[in-house]
Amino acid sequence: MADIIQLLPDHVANQIAAGEVVQRPASVVKELLENAIDAKATNITLVVKDAGKTLVQVTDDGVGMSVTDARLSFERHATSKIKTAEDLFDLHTKGFRGEALASIAAIAHVELKTKTENSEIGTHLTIEGSKVTSQEPAVVPKGTTISVKNLFYNIPARRNFLKSNTVEMRHIIDEFHRVAMAHPSVSFQMLHNGSDVFNLPATNSRQRIVNIFGSKTNEKLVPVGEETEILKINGFVIKPEYSKKSRGEQFFFVNDRFIKSPYLHHAVSSAFEGLMKNDVHPGYFLFLEVDPHSIDINIHPTKTEIKFDDEHAIYAMLRATVKHSLGQFNIAPVLDFERDKGFDTPYEYSKKTPTAPSIDVDKDFNPFKEKAKQGNIKFPFKREQPNSWESLYVGLNDDTRQANFDAAQQVDNHTAKGDGVEMQFESEEVTGSLFSTEETDTGQVTFQLQNKYIVSPIKNGMMVIHQNLAHQRVLYEELLKNITIKEAISQQLLFPLQLHFTKPDVEIIKKVREQLEHTGFIFSELKDETIEISGIPVLILESHVVNLLNQLVHDIKEEMPDTGFSQNDMLAKSMAASMAIKTGVSLSSEEREHLINQLFACKEPTVSPTNKPVFTTLDVGDLDKKFV
Repeated sequence: MADIIQLLPDHVANQIAAGEVVQRPASVVKELLENAIDAKATNITLVVKDAGKTLVQVTDDGVGMSVTDARLSFERHATSKIKTAEDLFDLHTKGFRGEALASIAAIAHVELKTKTENSEIGTHLTIEGSKVTSQEPAVVPKGTTISVKNLFYNIPARRNFLKSNTVEMRHIIDEFHRVAMAHPSVSFQMLHNGSDVFNLPATNSRQRIVNIFGSKTNEKLVPVGEETEILKINGFVIKPEYSKKSRGEQFFFVNDRFIKSPYLHHAVSSAFEGLMKNDVHPGYFLFLEVDPHSIDINIHPTKTEIKFDDEHAIYAMLRATVKHSLGQFNIAPVLDFERDKGFDTPYEYSKKTPTAPSIDVDKDFNPFKEKAKQGNIKFPFKREQPNSWESLYVGLNDDTRQANFDAAQQVDNHTAKGDGVEMQFESEEVTGSLFSTEETDTGQVTFQLQNKYIVSPIKNGMMVIHQNLAHQRVLYEELLKNITIKEAISQQLLFPLQLHFTKPDVEIIKKVREQLEHTGFIFSELKDETIEISGIPVLILESHVVNLLNQLVHDIKEEMPDTGFSQNDMLAKSMAASMAIKTGVSLSSEEREHLINQLFACKEPTVSPTNKPVFTTLDVGDLDKKFV
């Protein structure tokens, strides 16, 4: 039998390895930024074109590389970070496996320019598909510039799996945020298609978070800090009243490395227990420092998961620290049953100068001056009668009293006597109905069950309608029609709304501004972090605008098509879900009838915009079987 096992060629092995390291342009951004941090850079610039599909370029002012190092850095498992296997458990750097640049070079056109501080001249290296096409001396500044062009040019199947530019750009910004927040002492700049996206100067952790997520973030942050023998915790949590339905602002850093940990997330969530609603999530920016020997980083290809030696102790410390910070800054209520509220100083007296109380004594007062007479004791204290008792009878004139008297006489006339028994007829009719029903002018009777379902009788039984899904279908078709025919009605606001978003979120809203205006929004101003709205659709309340736009931005980040009907469809679905009647809202009889009529006037009344059934029917036969 012939031998069937053979070694893979180097270029094939590199392309397979790239599947773990490089999943999308954001993976390239992460690897290059972390290399710049390891090179002790103080200024880093990221340039992106077409969401990284055409170009990802990172320039730093780090230590640079020699001619030999520049060539060797693109070989598989070539690294300066570790020398033995034991070094994996004493890591103080980002990248350490030495396969990032080799994997990137296997699937893209890579150009490297680098120079060390002591060298007079630098190196210019060009690689295409793992093959070095040129290497020559060049006059370049100190540091390193790596340009990755035409990602997945030689693997079209992988390139076809990339999402739209909006989604890919969202992932790039996420990776940029993670590296920038972990290193506030480093200056970062990011440009996309020639426009400035972020310009972050070197600062502290709190200011770095504010620079990334907007100036309004500062008032939302609660400091967290604790230091023990095995763990040091620093960072911030977001106040419960600013919690969102999405999980966007949740960041864990262990030894300045971003990680994902559902276990630690549960510790923070339990610290917020009782302070938030069930459908929102806490926000946090927490930096943990532990002994490198007590963690294992190399358990996941992207190095975003870490294994701890003593997870239970870290869980308990993290939960207690966050809970303590919430109580210390008066975010969480404090229960102290031994505290006497009588000693609390009122807020309005906190800045007043204390004065000695004055004491007035009536020297002539004698409680025994009045003698008891006939067993009745008289006290010198006399209760004053109110002078405004006449106000109780204002509006009751003689005509009103006469009308009341006549009404009483009519009641007496209804009193009859029969067989010696006196009978009185009551004015209110007694009914034997078990349920309080409301009947409309059409004669149709509907009920609301658990403030969630609408029950309506039909010819052969009953129909049960999900009120939220039904309203979503009605709003979805209305919004989609408005976006298409561009004839939506807008209601003007007396005072324009000023909303604050991050720069990337404002850019997303700018891209769909035209469609939103077709639904009834009127934007009077769109700045870097501020949106001013002077008109809103008639179908939405002013208080719901913020939640609607937040949910819309979140949905766009997850699955935003570039153009066409798919974009309008997604916008209509997202807005309908935000504007629809929520479960738990009580509806009057007229509102229930109106919703049912609107639903069955739709083109597709049977399913919601997300293809969930809107109603179900129960015929009499099904009910009869329950009583057999």
